[in-house]
Amino acid sequence: MGRVGVLLLNLGGPDKLEDVRPFLYNLFSDPEIIRLPFPWLQKPLAWLISSMRSQKSQENYREIGGGSPLRRITEEQANALQASLEQRGYDSRVFVGMRYWHPFTEEAIAQIHGDDLDKLVILPLYPQFSISTSGSSFRLLEKLWEDDPQLQKVDYTVVPSWYDRPGYLRAMADLIAKELDKLPDPDRAHIFFSAHGVPRSYVEEAGDPYQQEIEACTEAIVETLGRPNDYTLAYQSRVGPVEWLQPYTEDAIAELAEKGVETLVVVPISFVSEHIETLQEIDMEYRELAEEAGIHNFHRVPALNTHPMFVEDLADLVVEAANAPNLTFDGVMHPPKQTKFYPPERWEWGLTISAERWNGRLAMLGFLALMAELITGYGPLHFVGIL
Repeated sequence: MGRVGVLLLNLGGPDKLEDVRPFLYNLFSDPEIIRLPFPWLQKPLAWLISSMRSQKSQENYREIGGGSPLRRITEEQANALQASLEQRGYDSRVFVGMRYWHPFTEEAIAQIHGDDLDKLVILPLYPQFSISTSGSSFRLLEKLWEDDPQLQKVDYTVVPSWYDRPGYLRAMADLIAKELDKLPDPDRAHIFFSAHGVPRSYVEEAGDPYQQEIEACTEAIVETLGRPNDYTLAYQSRVGPVEWLQPYTEDAIAELAEKGVETLVVVPISFVSEHIETLQEIDMEYRELAEEAGIHNFHRVPALNTHPMFVEDLADLVVEAANAPNLTFDGVMHPPKQTKFYPPERWEWGLTISAERWNGRLAMLGFLALMAELITGYGPLHFVGIL
């Protein structure tokens, strides 16, 4: 196979409190988070929001130690993945590219330039695809590829999502089983899957597969776990004037309390690393909400981080993807080119007519959501776990 590179994509997060404001600015400068009706407003409003909300966000990061652990954990995952590939005899190099903070995707691409790679696997650390996570990174990569003739010579394969990987499912089931087995009556605990929410219009108008993949993933984990426990899937981080995927986590917790559930085992299903949404939103905000509702046995399954089964499955995925056959991909990237996807299916990486139609419909709603953020103090920052 020659020398294999892996580009791990992730959101990024502020390493320290003084990084919060520039991180927020980078976040809201991205039109995939909120697309405004007037593009020239993007950066001024990003500056305004980051200025107004940085103090509150800093308080939240202070509660979890003064910064996000996401970079450290992602780099640990990269090192573990590279070690696994090398143990299998592959000459490999794993790069980390964050969307909104260091090491930025552009920094990772610069490193790729300096490495003599025969193949590259682009692997988002989001098990389920969404236009706001993997999709945003793919758009950035598309632009970098179009602007760089040297990159166009790289033989690369894209992995859009991997929520149904057997090793990933076994690793999730293992973590849940270990948490259940700590309890005096494991079978009576209610397993509560909490996924990051997205606006319902993403699914219904833009065709985002996120909800379908989250639901399929939840069912597969429960089947792999093989326990008799009841379970619930809900969506966290809802804000703004538009409808989001339901049920909402806070409402589902209250309903379970009314039904007499006494023990919750919360599973952060759309996250593979500890960060602000697991450490602050789930561990603090939702724990407090559950206790106020009468659920005093609140337990949280840890994120995968560098779980051995998870790392080994990622290594399997990289090997399979690097050996995937070419798939003709025409009509989205211009000029048409040979792009490989694993699994081999037609995946629209880039600007499409349907996406742009959807963006037009939601442009004003996005603008209204921003206004709600500025007026009420609650808004799209929750969408990426900042509040």
